[in-house]
Amino acid sequence: MKICIVSDSHDRGPMLARAIEAGAAEGAEAVIHCGDLIGGNTLRASLKLGLPIHAVHGNNLGDPVAISRIAHQSNGLLTYYGHDGIITLGGRHIFVTHYPHYAHAMACTGDYDLVCCGHSHEPEIRQQPHVKNGSTWVVNPGTVAGLGAPEATWALGDLDSMAFEIRLTPAVEHAKA
Repeated sequence: MKICIVSDSHDRGPMLARAIEAGAAEGAEAVIHCGDLIGGNTLRASLKLGLPIHAVHGNNLGDPVAISRIAHQSNGLLTYYGHDGIITLGGRHIFVTHYPHYAHAMACTGDYDLVCCGHSHEPEIRQQPHVKNGSTWVVNPGTVAGLGAPEATWALGDLDSMAFEIRLTPAVEHAKA
């Protein structure tokens, strides 16, 4: 199973939707959003794409009530976990948080196959050794909106092979005046 991992969209709904479209084109069957959505309108175009989205809120909360309402009305397309989430996709146990230091700590437990985070706006893919004599993948996709970063990025993950790659967010076309 392939997944699209995004973070830090910061109310840039069109950029979020473009990354999810690109992920779907590469076979992604679900989306993990690692926080800083800001508002519910950020998700509207992405939900129309039909992929289930699993999201946490991050430190820029914006309007969590509206996001919760949209999740409730989404017929299962949006699952909004709040501060962090524990999910199973493709038979893999996944922990989702916004903060890299929290991701590091949870990866060290050895309880998860994958830990996803955001916040830093810097993409990173690495294996973290854990206390059960193995390692856990930690993926920070960077910022799908490109804010405060050299590039707008997201990550494509293959949960069957546990392979992850950083991708550039496709440009959003602007209407000409």
